[in-house]
Order: sequence, then C-alpha cells, then structure tokens
Amino acid sequence: MKFLAAYPKEVKVFLIASLINATGSALMWPLVTMYVFDDLGRSMKDAGLVILIQSIGGIAGQLLGGSLYHKVGVNRLIVGALAMNALALFALPAASVNWQLFMVTMGLVGLFNSLSLPAIQAFIGFRFAEQRGELFNVIYVANNIGVALGTALSGFLADISYMLSFVMNGVTSAVFAGFFFVYLRKVGTEPALSQDTVRQQHAPSQQGASAWKLMGHTRIYLYMAIASMFLLIGNSIWNSGVSPFIITEGWPKKIYGFLWTLNGILIFAAQPLISLIKRWFAGTSTAQMTASAVFYLSGYAVILLLPNYPGLVLAMLLTTLGEMLISPAMPSFISDHADRSAPFYLGLSGGIGAIGRVVGPYFMGVLYDNGGLAPTAWLACGVAVLSVGFFMVHAYMNRRGPAAARPLA
Repeated sequence: MKFLAAYPKEVKVFLIASLINATGSALMWPLVTMYVFDDLGRSMKDAGLVILIQSIGGIAGQLLGGSLYHKVGVNRLIVGALAMNALALFALPAASVNWQLFMVTMGLVGLFNSLSLPAIQAFIGFRFAEQRGELFNVIYVANNIGVALGTALSGFLADISYMLSFVMNGVTSAVFAGFFFVYLRKVGTEPALSQDTVRQQHAPSQQGASAWKLMGHTRIYLYMAIASMFLLIGNSIWNSGVSPFIITEGWPKKIYGFLWTLNGILIFAAQPLISLIKRWFAGTSTAQMTASAVFYLSGYAVILLLPNYPGLVLAMLLTTLGEMLISPAMPSFISDHADRSAPFYLGLSGGIGAIGRVVGPYFMGVLYDNGGLAPTAWLACGVAVLSVGFFMVHAYMNRRGPAAARPLA
C-alpha cells in the first residue's frame, strides 16, 4: 500500500471504508438469480424480472441522486440513501414471503443503492479537486478489490444462508452510512480546494439552474452517456453469450469464474500498463474514453474470431483494460467540466448509460437462443463501433476544454 503514502489521512480512511462497502455489496449481487431460482423456487424468467426491476430502480436512483445533491445537501443525501438501502436489505427476509413485495423491495434496493453514487462521486470531485483524476482511479481499484473479496465470500455464505449474505450487505451499508455521517462533518471543516475551484463551485451562474436548462448542454454528457450505454449493451455478452456458450460446450463451469478472477487481478496488477497507455496516447479523459471503447471492440472481435477458451482469456484482458480506462475517466471529465452542476450530470450520464445494462441481456439472450455465440459477438462489435464514434464526437465537441463546456444559466 505504498501508493497511498502520497494521500492525506482523510483519503486513506475513505478508501478503507469504500473497500469495506464494496465487499459488502458484492456479497449479494452474484446470488440474486440463484436465490430466486433455488430458494424461492421461481423460474429463470422470474429471476430475470427481479434483476430488471432492480436495474430500473438503479437508473431512477442515478437520475434522482444527481438532481438532489445541492437541494438536499451532500450529508443528508449520502447518509440517508445508504441508511435507506440498509433498511431495504434488512427487510428482504420478511419481503420474501410475498413475491410482489419481494420485487418491490429489490427495486428499492436498486434505487437507494444508486441514489448515493453520483453524490459520492461529486463529493470526491469537489473535496479533492486537485487530485480527483488519480483519486477516481485509486477508489475504482479499491472498490474492485472489495468486489473480488465479496464475490469470493458470497459462495461460502450462500452455503450457510442466502439471507446471511443479504443481511451482511445491509450491515456494511449501515456502517458506510455511519462512516459518512462522521466523516463529512469532520472533513467539511478542513479547506482542501484551491481558490479557483471554490470560486467555480460558488459561481452565481450555477445557482438555481433548472434540470431542463442543464439538460440542454448536451456536449457535457449526452454523447458520452450514449457511448457508455452502447458499451454496457455489448458487455452483456459475458453473462448472456459467453456464460451459456461455456455450458453448451460442456466445459467446466469454474472456468467462467476464472475469467472474472482474471478481471479482478488485472484491475490491480495492470495499473502500470494503464499509466503507460495514458502517457503515450490517452493523456486526456476524452482520449481515455475513446481508447477504452477501442479496447472493448478489440475484445469483442477476439470472441467472434477465436471462440475458444484462450480467445476468451485474451478478450477478457482487452475488455478489462477498456474498463480500467473508462471507469475513472467519466466522473473525472464531468467534475472538471461541470463545476457545481457535476452531481446532476454524473447522475444523468450514469442513468442513461445504465439503460444498456437493462436492455443488453435481453438482446443478447434472444440472439444466443437463435444462433449461439457468433450473433452476440457481432452485436457486441457493432455497438462498440457506435461507442467509439460517439466518444469521438464527445471529444470533438469538448476540444476547447473545460471553460467552453461549462453550463451557463
């Protein structure tokens, strides 16, 4: 953990808390489908419906969270959303006795979990403005370490009880809410922003701008969000194309898990390679987004051309590099370009992008049922090409830098 030495204590504490929360969240999401099918005795169609409702709740949470940041206040929004998420998770055991109530509760879990996301990203962008680009990346890595730990533990907990995993997720969410309640009160009294950033955040032109007015500044978010949506449609190939392909081929199911183990290892181990990529040809956040889409496209093309396990390993390597480039680049771009409106745009772009996570599995599933892996790979390549195009448009529209892109009331 030598890389943390350059950051102040308050950043290190935040990273540890974020890692613990990511671990708790990862205890639940791999098990929802298994729980609905195995424990509740419902069909796979019903399991997919639950995931759909949870995803729709997540989209609503992203949009609402960005809109409420300045209206409600960062402390009440983050702490309140995390606390409500914990309550929804704790309610799942009781809700499971009624199918309709269970679906509503899962929708609330998606809503409250996503409600805090744009607020937390905006808080990082505002509070640590001078280091936010690298901090978004460090937090992304820390969260993925937590995801790796959580997914590894989830299987052991599921052998004991599915509900134990859900309740443990609720406990970590409640702890994270308590952490933020104390943390925001403390760091809020310590100045950490440059005078220029402070002036930008309190610029009169940003005060009271309506949501419709802010949505009119499409070059900040629209092309980037559409590109992200296409990437998420394409990335559904792993669950709705590669996963059934491995089963159909009669390969051991554990090798699918190995692909995601590789993903987790690369996110941590390939950071030096990502630093070189950024230094050589992707120095700006817009260039990193475009390069990300190219890596995703390359990975999908490998799946199409090399439908064997070594090909899947290479494809996972390429798409993971794409993931590592885009995940910190999008919040960093918005924080740099949108000033006080950043929470709104973080929620809006996240909500638009998440549409891909909702519709992608359906499209991929239909294609796989009718033709196997190849049609899903063609779709993934096609939407990745569109993503590259939209990211290039986004870069062109914002070529004059942050000052030109800032929304004015």
